[in-house]
Amino acid sequence: MALTASAIAGVVGGRLAGDGAATISRTAPLHRAGPQDVAFLNSARYAPLLASAEVGVLLVSPELENTAGATRARVIVANPHEAMLSLLPLLHPAQPHVAGIHPTAVFGRGVTLGDDVAVGAYVVIGDGATIGARSRIRAHTSVGAGVAIGDDCDVCENVTLYSGAVLGARVRVHAGARIGSDGFGYVFRNGAHEKIPHVGRCIVESDVEIGANTTIDRGSIDDTVIGAGTRIDNLVHIAHNVRIGRLCLIMAQVGIAGSVRVEDGCILAGQVGVSGHHTIGTGARLAAQAGVFGDIPAGETWSGYPARPHREALRAQAAMFRLPGLIRALERLVRGSDTPTSG
Repeated sequence: MALTASAIAGVVGGRLAGDGAATISRTAPLHRAGPQDVAFLNSARYAPLLASAEVGVLLVSPELENTAGATRARVIVANPHEAMLSLLPLLHPAQPHVAGIHPTAVFGRGVTLGDDVAVGAYVVIGDGATIGARSRIRAHTSVGAGVAIGDDCDVCENVTLYSGAVLGARVRVHAGARIGSDGFGYVFRNGAHEKIPHVGRCIVESDVEIGANTTIDRGSIDDTVIGAGTRIDNLVHIAHNVRIGRLCLIMAQVGIAGSVRVEDGCILAGQVGVSGHHTIGTGARLAAQAGVFGDIPAGETWSGYPARPHREALRAQAAMFRLPGLIRALERLVRGSDTPTSG
């Protein structure tokens, strides 16, 4: 689809400067945008890239609208990054939903399918499972017995939904994810690690997105719950009985141990590790690679290993970086005191 600069200004509610008839058909990052592309600039850090670019239409913030660079048209808008979100569906339309059942799909007894469901090649759906209206189950996915999937869900290729998994409406699960597997629970008895049977559910509420190759365990006796609107990145592990609140962001390679409570609106950056039975308070933020061994107060930012309030962690890190110089100075003092004196 092609859009003129004038049309783009109308879509994003921006102010047009330049050739309103300038036409683009693609999106591109600023460093490789050309005359047929729309790009955005919302940080002075990237302003030098515009000097060597020749952009068809530039979405730009008011404070940067006069940045030097060749553009056929500029659309001045308060938040260029957010404005780009409005254009992406127009320039890159989503694959249309086509209902139908592939002939290689296998269904157990008592499966219930809503209207306009799409089931791909080699899908296996267990006894008594329920698939909501307009949901799509893509190739090679396994849906366990009794699993409930809500309306308008998109379950991508090679996903496994174990028995006991429940998905709300508009959930998207990316390729290779495993939802509802047993947690890591054992009791040492009679000279062996005896497995604790896991009979709880794994409940994913509405409007959740789960990244590729992420694993979310079912509860042992209680349920594991992922709150509505939460976004989970690739390669995340969430253990049994964890409860994650609404509208959280959990980024790549995070590991959350059993029975942790993550309250609404929390952000866990890449490679954060949370030990079991702790609570992350509402709106708390954990910086990348933070190691959590206790409760985190609501609204605070913590970092480091072990995690501590962010400013305190920065001071501790700065002190550690000063240690080599202090040690060298101390060694010089010691060597000086060992020098023989005459007299």
